[in-house]
Amino acid sequence: MSPSTPAPRTSTRTAPRPAGPRSLLALLGFLAAVAVAAGLGGIAAGSAGSEYARLAQPSFAPPSSVFGPVWTVLYVMIAVAGWLVWRRVGWDRATTAWAVQLVLNAAWTPLFFGAGLYGVALVEIVVLLVAIVVTVALFLPRSRPAAWLMVPYLAWVLFATALNASIWWLNR
Repeated sequence: MSPSTPAPRTSTRTAPRPAGPRSLLALLGFLAAVAVAAGLGGIAAGSAGSEYARLAQPSFAPPSSVFGPVWTVLYVMIAVAGWLVWRRVGWDRATTAWAVQLVLNAAWTPLFFGAGLYGVALVEIVVLLVAIVVTVALFLPRSRPAAWLMVPYLAWVLFATALNASIWWLNR
């Protein structure tokens, strides 16, 4: 390559993933992965609503009935975001980061609700926040819509972090 020849462009895009039924199956797989993470959290939470209601809470704490609908919408958005990136580039650093943040998401509920380890859960949710930021940053060059689908989740987890910190502080 001569000095006047531009360097070859590198791209984060590989061959697109299959369209049609195989792509729909993959979307169902992403939805299933998120459902498993949510389900594990739900099992760990058990009857957390009554425990949550008994905790000293900050003034900005929503009623426990808000969490289910919010998380349902966010989980669908998380699944679709992962699927969009997978369709664009396959399994790479971005989709690996997506999987890591999903595991961290699933781990928080048993710590906070299941074990009542509010301080440990606070450390874990901060790690989750970092993982979500990394995921969004890795999604941006691969799929802007996928990155934007993760932003409400990032905002909610930021709010949940403040809530977790406040509950830990008020109930120590």
